[in-house]
Amino acid sequence: MRRILLTGMSATGKSTITAAIAARGYKAVDLDSDAWSHWVDVVEDNAPGTPVGAGRDWVWRDDRVGKLLAEEGASILVISGCSPNQGQFYPQLDAVVLLSAPEPVVAMRLAARTGNNYGKGAGETERVLELIREVEPILRDGATHEIDTSGTFDDVLDAVLRIVDPRS
Repeated sequence: MRRILLTGMSATGKSTITAAIAARGYKAVDLDSDAWSHWVDVVEDNAPGTPVGAGRDWVWRDDRVGKLLAEEGASILVISGCSPNQGQFYPQLDAVVLLSAPEPVVAMRLAARTGNNYGKGAGETERVLELIREVEPILRDGATHEIDTSGTFDDVLDAVLRIVDPRS
Protein backbone atom coordinates (compact mmCIF):
# COMPACT_ATOMS: atom_id res chain seq x y z
CA MET A 1 0.00 0.00 0.00
CA ARG A 2 1.25 3.48 -0.88
CA ARG A 3 0.85 5.88 2.07
CA ILE A 4 0.93 9.66 1.71
CA LEU A 5 0.62 12.41 4.32
CA LEU A 6 -0.73 15.85 3.44
CA THR A 7 0.42 18.25 6.13
CA GLY A 8 0.63 21.98 6.69
CA MET A 9 -0.66 24.82 8.79
CA SER A 10 -4.32 25.73 9.22
CA ALA A 11 -6.09 27.02 6.09
CA THR A 12 -3.63 25.55 3.61
CA GLY A 13 -6.27 23.19 2.21
CA LYS A 14 -5.55 19.85 3.88
CA SER A 15 -9.17 18.93 4.63
CA THR A 16 -10.52 20.24 1.32
CA ILE A 17 -7.94 18.36 -0.74
CA THR A 18 -8.43 15.19 1.33
CA ALA A 19 -12.19 15.29 0.70
CA ALA A 20 -11.59 15.78 -3.03
CA ILE A 21 -9.20 12.82 -3.11
CA ALA A 22 -11.76 10.64 -1.29
CA ALA A 23 -14.44 11.75 -3.77
CA ARG A 24 -12.23 10.33 -6.53
CA GLY A 25 -12.33 6.89 -4.92
CA TYR A 26 -9.08 6.86 -2.99
CA LYS A 27 -8.97 5.94 0.68
CA ALA A 28 -8.37 9.30 2.36
CA VAL A 29 -8.59 10.08 6.08
CA ASP A 30 -8.52 13.53 7.70
CA LEU A 31 -6.75 12.99 11.03
CA ASP A 32 -7.85 16.39 12.37
CA SER A 33 -10.94 14.90 14.02
CA ASP A 34 -11.79 13.53 17.45
CA ALA A 35 -11.63 9.97 16.09
CA TRP A 36 -7.92 10.33 15.27
CA SER A 37 -6.64 13.17 17.48
CA HIS A 38 -7.10 14.50 20.99
CA TRP A 39 -6.02 17.38 23.21
CA VAL A 40 -3.08 16.75 25.52
CA ASP A 41 -1.40 18.89 28.13
CA VAL A 42 2.13 19.90 27.19
CA VAL A 43 4.99 21.60 28.94
CA GLU A 44 7.38 23.62 26.81
CA ASP A 45 11.04 23.55 27.77
CA ASN A 46 13.75 26.12 27.18
CA ALA A 47 16.29 23.61 28.37
CA PRO A 48 15.92 20.07 29.67
CA GLY A 49 14.12 20.14 33.00
CA THR A 50 13.25 23.85 32.79
CA PRO A 51 9.52 24.33 32.22
CA VAL A 52 8.67 27.72 30.77
CA GLY A 53 4.97 27.27 30.20
CA ALA A 54 2.19 24.80 29.79
CA GLY A 55 -0.57 24.51 27.29
CA ARG A 56 -2.64 22.12 25.27
CA ASP A 57 -1.93 20.67 21.86
CA TRP A 58 -3.90 18.65 19.31
CA VAL A 59 -2.05 15.34 18.93
CA TRP A 60 -2.67 12.27 16.82
CA ARG A 61 -3.72 9.15 18.73
CA ASP A 62 -0.63 6.97 18.28
CA ASP A 63 -2.44 3.66 18.52
CA ARG A 64 -5.19 4.52 16.04
CA VAL A 65 -2.95 6.18 13.45
CA GLY A 66 -0.42 3.34 13.73
CA LYS A 67 -3.16 0.78 13.15
CA LEU A 68 -4.51 2.74 10.17
CA LEU A 69 -1.08 2.88 8.55
CA ALA A 70 -0.56 -0.85 9.14
CA GLU A 71 -3.84 -1.85 7.46
CA GLU A 72 -3.68 -3.72 4.20
CA GLY A 73 -6.32 -3.26 1.58
CA ALA A 74 -6.48 -0.10 -0.47
CA SER A 75 -3.50 0.29 -2.76
CA ILE A 76 -3.29 3.98 -1.81
CA LEU A 77 -3.96 5.65 1.55
CA VAL A 78 -3.87 9.41 1.97
CA ILE A 79 -3.88 10.86 5.47
CA SER A 80 -3.93 14.53 6.32
CA GLY A 81 -3.33 16.67 9.33
CA CYS A 82 -0.64 18.32 11.37
CA SER A 83 0.48 17.13 14.77
CA PRO A 84 3.59 17.40 16.93
CA ASN A 85 3.92 13.59 16.87
CA GLN A 86 3.56 13.11 13.10
CA GLY A 87 7.30 12.62 12.58
CA GLN A 88 7.21 9.27 14.34
CA PHE A 89 5.06 7.97 11.45
CA TYR A 90 7.35 9.20 8.65
CA PRO A 91 9.14 5.81 8.32
CA GLN A 92 5.77 4.27 7.39
CA LEU A 93 5.05 6.86 4.68
CA ASP A 94 6.00 6.94 1.02
CA ALA A 95 5.56 10.70 0.74
CA VAL A 96 5.08 13.70 3.02
CA VAL A 97 3.48 16.58 1.14
CA LEU A 98 3.66 20.02 2.72
CA LEU A 99 0.74 22.21 1.65
CA SER A 100 1.69 25.86 2.15
CA ALA A 101 0.37 29.29 1.29
CA PRO A 102 1.56 32.87 1.85
CA GLU A 103 0.49 34.43 5.15
CA PRO A 104 -2.01 36.89 3.56
CA VAL A 105 -3.74 33.99 1.79
CA VAL A 106 -3.94 31.98 5.02
CA ALA A 107 -5.34 34.99 6.93
CA MET A 108 -7.97 35.56 4.22
CA ARG A 109 -8.98 31.87 4.24
CA LEU A 110 -9.28 31.81 8.02
CA ALA A 111 -11.57 34.85 7.91
CA ALA A 112 -13.72 33.32 5.16
CA ARG A 113 -14.06 29.82 6.66
CA THR A 114 -17.56 28.44 7.02
CA GLY A 115 -17.11 24.79 8.04
CA ASN A 116 -14.45 25.32 10.69
CA ASN A 117 -14.39 28.18 13.18
CA TYR A 118 -10.71 27.82 14.06
CA GLY A 119 -8.99 31.09 13.20
CA LYS A 120 -11.96 33.28 14.01
CA GLY A 121 -11.39 33.51 17.79
CA ALA A 122 -9.39 36.21 19.49
CA GLY A 123 -5.72 35.80 18.68
CA GLU A 124 -6.18 32.62 16.61
CA THR A 125 -5.22 34.10 13.24
CA GLU A 126 -2.14 35.66 14.79
CA ARG A 127 -1.27 32.28 16.34
CA VAL A 128 -1.61 30.52 12.97
CA LEU A 129 0.66 33.10 11.33
CA GLU A 130 3.19 32.63 14.14
CA LEU A 131 3.07 28.86 13.60
CA ILE A 132 3.73 29.38 9.89
CA ARG A 133 6.97 31.14 10.83
CA GLU A 134 7.95 28.68 13.59
CA VAL A 135 6.58 25.25 12.65
CA GLU A 136 6.32 25.30 8.87
CA PRO A 137 10.14 25.31 8.44
CA ILE A 138 10.27 22.12 10.54
CA LEU A 139 7.55 20.54 8.39
CA ARG A 140 9.43 21.61 5.26
CA ASP A 141 12.57 19.83 6.49
CA GLY A 142 10.64 16.55 6.78
CA ALA A 143 8.64 16.91 3.57
CA THR A 144 9.36 15.03 0.37
CA HIS A 145 7.27 17.54 -1.64
CA GLU A 146 5.84 21.03 -1.18
CA ILE A 147 2.85 22.49 -2.97
CA ASP A 148 1.85 26.14 -2.76
CA THR A 149 -1.94 26.09 -2.42
CA SER A 150 -2.50 29.73 -3.31
CA GLY A 151 -3.20 28.75 -6.93
CA THR A 152 -6.47 27.42 -8.29
CA PHE A 153 -8.06 24.47 -6.54
CA ASP A 154 -7.88 22.32 -9.69
CA ASP A 155 -4.16 23.03 -10.16
CA VAL A 156 -3.43 22.19 -6.51
CA LEU A 157 -5.50 19.01 -6.64
CA ASP A 158 -3.78 17.91 -9.87
CA ALA A 159 -0.36 18.48 -8.29
CA VAL A 160 -1.33 16.44 -5.23
CA LEU A 161 -2.83 13.64 -7.34
CA ARG A 162 0.41 13.35 -9.35
CA ILE A 163 2.16 12.54 -6.06
CA VAL A 164 -0.62 10.35 -4.64
CA ASP A 165 -0.97 8.20 -7.74
CA PRO A 166 1.86 8.70 -10.24
CA ARG A 167 0.13 6.20 -12.59
CA SER A 168 -2.80 8.57 -13.16
